[in-house]
Amino acid sequence: MAALSWNEIKDRALKFSKEWANTQNEEADAKPFLVEFFNVF
Repeated sequence: MAALSWNEIKDRALKFSKEWANTQNEEADAKPFLVEFFNVF
């Protein structure tokens, strides 16, 4: 697996932040949030 460039990380982080901007239920979304967050890197 190749290392990600900073631009790819930035793009993934921006996409992640938009997808999770309106999260309402912290308990129900905690695990999926973390999985998606770590996929940024």
